[in-house]
Amino acid sequence: LFGTRLLPVGTLYDPFISRGLDALNYACYQDSRFLLVATPSGITLSGEGGAHQSIGTPLIGMAQDGLAAFEPAFIDELAVMMRFAFDYMQRSGDAEPDARSWLRDATGGSVYLRLTTRPLEQPRRAMTPELSQAIVDGAYWLRPPGPNAEAVIAYSGAVAPEAIAAIGRLAEDRKDIGLLAVTSADRLNAGWTAAQRARESGLAHATSHIERLLAPLPRHCGIVTVLDGHPATLGWLGAVLGHHTRSLGVEHFGQTGSLAELYRHYGIDADGIVAAVEAIAPGRPVRHLRSL
Repeated sequence: LFGTRLLPVGTLYDPFISRGLDALNYACYQDSRFLLVATPSGITLSGEGGAHQSIGTPLIGMAQDGLAAFEPAFIDELAVMMRFAFDYMQRSGDAEPDARSWLRDATGGSVYLRLTTRPLEQPRRAMTPELSQAIVDGAYWLRPPGPNAEAVIAYSGAVAPEAIAAIGRLAEDRKDIGLLAVTSADRLNAGWTAAQRARESGLAHATSHIERLLAPLPRHCGIVTVLDGHPATLGWLGAVLGHHTRSLGVEHFGQTGSLAELYRHYGIDADGIVAAVEAIAPGRPVRHLRSL
């Protein structure tokens, strides 16, 4: 096996990633290649308390060089990510950024999948090449916003049902509201950062995937972000084009209770999302806003 690249796939509790950070960092530094599958994400293990609940792992995925982090909500997204991962782990090209995404995908690297054990209703849809590429790049519009959008909700991972439910309750009272599915905050942020660097170097045309996605939004449009993890993971989205942003997530050690109770406690259930949208995009009262 000398001279042959192995592609190990490892599974572990998502909260336990913190226990192996030194090994993870050195493995990425040495250009090791592996697929790290961590589950369950966030506070899914709601009955076990904070020791078995993860808060900061999305930020680890974003910060770790040499590691591409993804967080799907749906199985068709996961299939796209795994297909990309096994190709990505075998690459060893130059470090020049791609002219479309501004990501250094030619170099390859390892991949981290932050998954949930929570049963989610799956969409029935065709996986087009365009959708597949958007999933790999980090985000796509699950519900595209209209031309006069007052607010959009950006979610990642296991809270998809809550975000979708919130959209359903807000659609009548917040004009042209959109729903952004973030499949990789890591790659989305990396592409945006690289595009800014390219523009500063004189490449005025450089535009990242997230800039193209948010470009149609009017300046007054508010963005509410939500995930089962630290809110800083998506909190930077408002800085892309200067939109007012409210970021929801989990900031403190988990409590013990049912998943619905914990989501309500941390304000990442549908009620919490609706309330955040109403606060960030004030207007007519939301008719389907439940008392918190």
